[in-house]
Amino acid sequence: MSEGKDADTQLEPVFIRESEDVYRNPTEVKMSQIVMPCHANHCGELSAGQLLKWMDSTACLSAERHAGCSCITASVDDIHFEHTIGVGNVVNIIAKVNRAFTSSMEVGILVNCEDLYADTQWNVCHAFATFVARRTEAGKVQLKQVTPRTQMEQMEYSLAAERRRMRLIHADIITDLLSSSTAQLGECQEYQDAVPAERTRVESVELVLPPHTNHQVSTFGGQIMAWMENVATIAASRLCNAHPTLRTIDMFHFRAPSHIGDRLVLKAIVNNAFKHSMEVGVCAEAYQGGEPLRHINSAFMTFEVLDSDRKPRTLPRIRPVPVDGKRRYQEAIARKKIRLDRHVCSNKSLCFQMYLSYNNVSALKLMDTRNNWVLTSEKNKVRLYTLEENHMLCFKVQMHVSVPAEQTFHLLSDLRRRKEWDQHYEECELISQADEDDTLYRVATPCVSKGGKGQDFILLASRRKPCDDRDPYLIALRSVTLPTHPPTEDYTRGEVLCGGFTIWEESSFVTKITYYNQATPGVLPYISTDIAGLSSSFYSAFSACSHYLEANKDIKKSMKHECTMF
Repeated sequence: MSEGKDADTQLEPVFIRESEDVYRNPTEVKMSQIVMPCHANHCGELSAGQLLKWMDSTACLSAERHAGCSCITASVDDIHFEHTIGVGNVVNIIAKVNRAFTSSMEVGILVNCEDLYADTQWNVCHAFATFVARRTEAGKVQLKQVTPRTQMEQMEYSLAAERRRMRLIHADIITDLLSSSTAQLGECQEYQDAVPAERTRVESVELVLPPHTNHQVSTFGGQIMAWMENVATIAASRLCNAHPTLRTIDMFHFRAPSHIGDRLVLKAIVNNAFKHSMEVGVCAEAYQGGEPLRHINSAFMTFEVLDSDRKPRTLPRIRPVPVDGKRRYQEAIARKKIRLDRHVCSNKSLCFQMYLSYNNVSALKLMDTRNNWVLTSEKNKVRLYTLEENHMLCFKVQMHVSVPAEQTFHLLSDLRRRKEWDQHYEECELISQADEDDTLYRVATPCVSKGGKGQDFILLASRRKPCDDRDPYLIALRSVTLPTHPPTEDYTRGEVLCGGFTIWEESSFVTKITYYNQATPGVLPYISTDIAGLSSSFYSAFSACSHYLEANKDIKKSMKHECTMF
């Protein structure tokens, strides 16, 4: 566990503890543990494996409280450890179900540490785990829905659908990214005095006994993660001849269950060492008797070695073993690049499909769940609201139309048609389409002052259909940087931090449309007079939008085909 700061701060989810005096989530489970010497390594720090066991147990109890039946761990998202925990400190873990789907649910986990003598607390990590309700004698479980009661719960409920989408496409996207990235890396570099990777190889076997299993006689997911962390730590120690500190764990995905009597074979090896960090690959396989090995889990863990000032030390380089070792060496470089490129959009990279799209939709969902908007003006049932928070001004425009929600979604999704109703869209060029959900556009807008230049924007448009009837249709917009489309002399390059539409179906033929925008210097000139109450141009624009939707509400199959195939 590390004291370093997570580089992927934009991906960091919101998980805020509710006030006990007001309301407590019925699925919330708390665990507090004093760190004893038996829980710690020889440096007097809590073993990351022990912490993973406590986190898994707490989350499982929360899931079972909601499901009313036994649950098993399906996956745990990436974890970044912000701080270490010493002997004598208290570990506080809070877990609660954010959202339930058909038979699976997402559980949010927050871990903080408490120094009882200094009366201080600090966050250690947060995580999201997916649990699956086990079948009962009556058949497959149908989980009851989670009902959000507070603004924070509504945020987590909404974001859980997007995180679930990320998990479902995670493996395919990572495979594609690794294939495209490793092809560009070339041969492995040779370093003098490099440590042979074979020296770091670790193999250990564990017999699964009753204390290692849950009340369903399946091996605890947290126990498997702890064993995997143990062999990964040994492999990392063999490279640096020092005690390593675990900084991050990539997503755990349990591919098969393990039971009492299984022999669990755990293997680890350092895939690559960089200047201040190393990646260790670790896998868990199981067998009983003479049966073939079953793949239980694989993970990639990133370690650092800290000096006396708690700063990362420079690490020795690694010499990969031939063939398979070179593949792992190159893939470790690609994975590191993927972590760094999560927020960088390039026409040569597929990263934005996964990470920029996630950020784009999540930002809009967070804005949609705010409940302290102030009504600024209203005309003919078109309402303009504003929200000033953290020195940032946001606005939203809301109206109803007599057009089915799905049709409204398809009509508003194609930004090339927006100039038919929005006078601020002078030009709209489709740059590229990653898939049917994510599209890049260049939008040009007219100048708002005499003699000045117009603005242009490079926008990522991300579309989402509802996960269930408690979700809206979404069209999220944000600016991105494309090397192939630099700023030009003819236009001032503007920026959209967060914008887009939420589209709610209120009945078969009535739809509520809300347009959001986080006002940047590039956007503010277009709406400043509306916010000040000096004009109602917003009404003209959205009245035109309403007429556009009404005029095209009967164009169905041909229009939908165009929107998904352009």
